[in-house]
Amino acid sequence: MIKKYLAGGVLAALMAVGSVAQAQDALVVSTWGGSFRDLIDENISKEFTRQTGVPVKYVTGGTIDRLNKAKLAGSNPESDITFTTSHIGFLYVASNLFEPLDFKKIPNYANIVERGKLSPFHIGSWAYVYTIGYRPDLVPANIKFDSWNDLWNPALKGKLASPDFDPSHIITVSAILSGADAKSWAKGQDKLKALKPNFKAFYTNDANSQQLIATGETPVQVLLSMNAYYMISQGVKINVVIPKEGAVLGIDSMGIMKGTKRQELAYKFMNIALSPDVQSKIVAMKKASPIIKNAKVSPEDAKLPGVFTTEQQWNTQAILIDHKFRAEETAAWRKWFTENMMN
Repeated sequence: MIKKYLAGGVLAALMAVGSVAQAQDALVVSTWGGSFRDLIDENISKEFTRQTGVPVKYVTGGTIDRLNKAKLAGSNPESDITFTTSHIGFLYVASNLFEPLDFKKIPNYANIVERGKLSPFHIGSWAYVYTIGYRPDLVPANIKFDSWNDLWNPALKGKLASPDFDPSHIITVSAILSGADAKSWAKGQDKLKALKPNFKAFYTNDANSQQLIATGETPVQVLLSMNAYYMISQGVKINVVIPKEGAVLGIDSMGIMKGTKRQELAYKFMNIALSPDVQSKIVAMKKASPIIKNAKVSPEDAKLPGVFTTEQQWNTQAILIDHKFRAEETAAWRKWFTENMMN
């Protein structure tokens, strides 16, 4: 009996040690929570674990919260790989948080689209647009949103929402409609102020955006294309349009944290993320634009506004805000937007 208890204790101890070792050996990925964590887990991490036998753990949180935590951690990073937006990635670079990449260790990088080549430190993982999405049953039939200018129609008073966490989309659009661009955004301030009566709300996250448009409280939104297609899959009738001026391009990115002890595994993970099979699954799941040229996209998904599968679409349908400039101006844009549009 004593031997049995001893054997059981030894077995339990070995299992505990094994669990700790497995946790220590896991690749740690920093990302947003919710559907984006699921996107990475189901399409990239499972394949990574299948090929390597190494499990993946996650550190989740908001874009800026995770950046601030990474700054505090310094050379002892909590994660091995970080997913963030293309422009916030430049703030990681400026803070010396990303390793310079050896692209020879990412063979699938050879197929990445030009817009996915962000910097020597971080690269695109998938793309999307912020554009106009609207409920045709709750908007006057004569408004088709052929141009961003249509958002200023007085018939839309109290019907519009846009994100409070990133006003760069509507700030840039207002500048373009005023004959300027993102770098001369001040020229569009009066134009944007004139849109204030049409705003009903400013959504704080994806779930809040989805709720506002599903209930019809804000039947018109400056909307993340992937959110729109998710809501459509849930039975909400939403029209997604690319105005003649283009839609504002968004690219999510990945970089390897400086100080990681799992650099080779991190390169393996990134290469898998850029593989044709994984990219095809990401498009099918989230209706994102593949970041590589050789991903297979179904004819149905290829027809969706904001899903770019040709170089011409990338060049003519996307409004590109310089990523580095966007990162540098993010705080100033949010401050101005809060003071002049939200208050």
